[in-house]
Amino acid sequence: MTTTQKLQQKLNDSKAARWTALIIVSFTMMMAYFFTDVMGPLEAPLTTKGKLVYFDNGTYLSADSLSKVCIEKVGSIDEITAGKTYSFIYNENKQLKKEIATVGHVYTLTDTAIATNGKFIALENDTLDAASIKAFGLKTEINIDEIAKGKSYQVLHIEKKDKKEKVINEKLTVDTTINGLGWSSSNYGFFSGAYGLINVFLLMLFFGGIILDKMGVRFTGIMSTGLMFVGAAIKWYAVNGTFTGEIFGLPTQVAIASLGFAVYGVGCEIAGITVTKVIAKWFTGHEMALAMGLQVALARVGTACAMFFALPLAQKFGVVSSPVLFGAGALCIGFLSYMVYCVMDKKFDKSAGIEKTSANPDEQFKFSDLKVIFCNKGFWLITLLCLIFYSAVFPFLKFATNLMIIKYNVSPDLAGIIPGLLPFGTMLLTPLFGSLYDRIGKGATLMLIGSVLLTIVHVLFALPILNYGWFAVIVMIILGFAFSLVPSAMWPSVPKIIPMKQLGSAYAIIFYIQNIGLSLVPMLIGSVIDSNTSNGTTDYTMPMSIFAIFGILAVLISLLLKKTDKKYNYGLQKANKK
Repeated sequence: MTTTQKLQQKLNDSKAARWTALIIVSFTMMMAYFFTDVMGPLEAPLTTKGKLVYFDNGTYLSADSLSKVCIEKVGSIDEITAGKTYSFIYNENKQLKKEIATVGHVYTLTDTAIATNGKFIALENDTLDAASIKAFGLKTEINIDEIAKGKSYQVLHIEKKDKKEKVINEKLTVDTTINGLGWSSSNYGFFSGAYGLINVFLLMLFFGGIILDKMGVRFTGIMSTGLMFVGAAIKWYAVNGTFTGEIFGLPTQVAIASLGFAVYGVGCEIAGITVTKVIAKWFTGHEMALAMGLQVALARVGTACAMFFALPLAQKFGVVSSPVLFGAGALCIGFLSYMVYCVMDKKFDKSAGIEKTSANPDEQFKFSDLKVIFCNKGFWLITLLCLIFYSAVFPFLKFATNLMIIKYNVSPDLAGIIPGLLPFGTMLLTPLFGSLYDRIGKGATLMLIGSVLLTIVHVLFALPILNYGWFAVIVMIILGFAFSLVPSAMWPSVPKIIPMKQLGSAYAIIFYIQNIGLSLVPMLIGSVIDSNTSNGTTDYTMPMSIFAIFGILAVLISLLLKKTDKKYNYGLQKANKK
C-alpha cells in the first residue's frame, strides 16, 4: 500500500482530525493576513508629513494645513480693520480662490451717475471687491505642538471633491492625532509591492515549493512562520524609528520597511502553499473545496480585522507603528498555533504507519517531476488567471480607503469599513461556493462568472457616475461575490491537474507568478495616482481603468481554461466528493 493510500484509508475514519487540522492551520494564516493588510487603511498618515489631525466630524487635515486655515470669526465686512491679516475666499472668473493677506485700507466707491455703490478692500498685492468675497476671517496662528484631543479650531478653506468646490467655514474639535511619516504615494506603492520582491527576483517562493515537497509540511511551516515574524520585526523597527538619507533612491525609512515587508512576504507565501498542501493532504477525496473555502474565509477574517482596527489602533496610540506591533504579536500566536499542528500531524502519521524512510520511492519528489508541471497547459492557464485576478483585487484594496474618501465622499472614519465588507462577504460566500463545487462541480464555470463580475466592478469604479457612499457599498458587495467565486474553484482545481508529490512545487509556481503582479501592480498604480493628483485631489479614472483591463483579461483566460478542460478532461467541471 502506498503512502497516499495509507493516508486516505486513515482519513476516511478521521473526520474530526481533518477538521481540527484545518482550523489550526487556518488560524495561523488568519494571523498572517491581518499583518499583510494592517497598513492598508493607514495610507493617509503614511503619506502625511508631520501630525495628522482627525476631527469629531470624521474629517482630517495635516497639522501644517490646519495652521494655514485657522481663523477667528469676524461679524461683517464693516469690522475689517487695516493693518490686520485676514484669510479671504472669493470668486474670480467663476472659480473659488483663497488669499491670506494684510489689509491696507477699506474704502467705498460711489458713482451716482450710474447709481452703484461698492466696497473694496486694498490688500498688499491686490484689491478685492467685497461683493466677490464668499467667506473670511481674522487669520490666527496656532502652535502645532499644542494640537491635542478636545481642542477646537475655526477653519476656513476650500474643499475640492469630484472637481467641485465648496467653502468650509466651521468650528472643528480635535478627536485624535497620528504622527505621519511623510511618504509619497509612489513610496507607499513601492512599499506595498515590496511584499513579493524577494519571491519574484530571488525565486525564493519557487525554492520554497521544492523545500516543501522535499522536507514536508512540518519543517516548511515552521520555517515560513519564523520568517514572517523576522520580517514583521524589521518592518516595525522601520516605521517606529526616525531616519535620514536615502537607500537606492528611496527614503531610508521606506527602504527598511520595504525590506521587512519583503522578508515577511517570503514567509507568508511559503506558509500559504504549505497550508494549501496540508489541506490537500487531509481532504483529497473528501470536502476539499469546502475546506479550502473555509481556510480562505478565516484568512479574510484577518484582512477584515486589519481594515477595521488598524486606523483606530493608530489613533489610540498616535503612531503608525502601534498596529504593526500588534500584528507582530498576532504572528507569534500564529506560530504557536502551527507548532500545535506539527505535533498533531506527526502523531497522525505515526498512527497511520507512515514513516519517511519507508515511503514508496515512486512517490518521492524528483527534480525531473517539474516537467510534468511545466508541460501542463491547464496548469499555466490557472496560473495566469491567478496572476491577473489577484492583481485586480489585492492592490486595489491597498488604495481603496482613499478612493472611498476622495471619489465617494465617505468620511475617513468609515472609509476603511467599506473595503472591509469584502473580506466579510468572502467569509460567507467562499465556503458556500466551495461546497457547491464539491457537490456538483462546474469549477471552470464558477471561475468564469467570478471574472465577469470582477470586470463589471472595476468598470463601475472607473466611470464618473453615482459618486455616493451607498453606491460604493453595492459595488464592493459585487466584488465580494467575484472574490469568492474564483478562489473557491481555482485552488481546489490544482490537485485535479497536478499529482500530490508535485503539488507543493505547483502551488509555489502559481504563488510565484502571482507575486509578480502583487509586487509590480501597486507600484504602477501608486505612480499613476501620483500623476493624476492635483492640489490634493485624485482622479481615479485611470487607475480603475487599469484594474478593469485586468478583469477583461481574466474573462478571456477563464474561457480558454474551460475549453482546455473539455479537451484534456481534467475534471474541473466534475464534483470533488467521491
